[in-house]
Amino acid sequence: MKAGVEAEAVAESRSQAERAYLRLRGEILHGDLMPGERLRANDLQDRYSLGLTPIREALMRLSSEGFVAAATHRGSRVSELSPHEFADLMATRREIERLCLVKAIALGDAAWEAEIVAAMHMLSRAPLPASPEDREAAAFWEAQHRRFHLALVGACGSDWLLRFWSVLADHSERYRKLRLLRRHEAGAEVRDVNSEHVAIMDSVLARDADKACSLMDAHLAATETSVLRLLREGTERKEEPR
Repeated sequence: MKAGVEAEAVAESRSQAERAYLRLRGEILHGDLMPGERLRANDLQDRYSLGLTPIREALMRLSSEGFVAAATHRGSRVSELSPHEFADLMATRREIERLCLVKAIALGDAAWEAEIVAAMHMLSRAPLPASPEDREAAAFWEAQHRRFHLALVGACGSDWLLRFWSVLADHSERYRKLRLLRRHEAGAEVRDVNSEHVAIMDSVLARDADKACSLMDAHLAATETSVLRLLREGTERKEEPR
């Protein structure tokens, strides 16, 4: 009987830690918790109605994934955005995306094609956020955008490649959120991304790997350029004398 109670307690603790992790991770990716924001375990405990232990476990897990920066005796903060890190991240993502895309085009079946078309349809219907405060619309658009890009590479036939792709997509989403929420600013250089997505889809469905990879690379590079510009503009504003 005692062993059963202990097993239930362990399971509940793990469940709470997972809930804390998913909640924190979601708020970091969606911009509810901003880069550099202090993460006090006691505040998060009250906010999520969870114990300190699962909160701390979640912070440690997010730190290992690079979403949280933990300093000894100074607590934790949401990891800052860095132009250098983002450029490195996107260069790596373009390489992985190209590899996944080529394999998916070679291996994909009719069900794979159908998911791409369905995902594109949903993305084309997703409204963009009306303002930086419109986090719900931003989160919905990001979910549809993620579904579309995952659909493109989903038939690559490698769990490891998809795992690496997912990590890179998560981190690039955190940066891309900056552009999505500030898309009304001139520096965001808003493009007709739906047309870009449709062109990529058409070349993938035509099984034209060279064209699909070229379009995807240009698509990712254009986003990288815009986000880097916004990051540098933000840095310059911080450094301006007051």
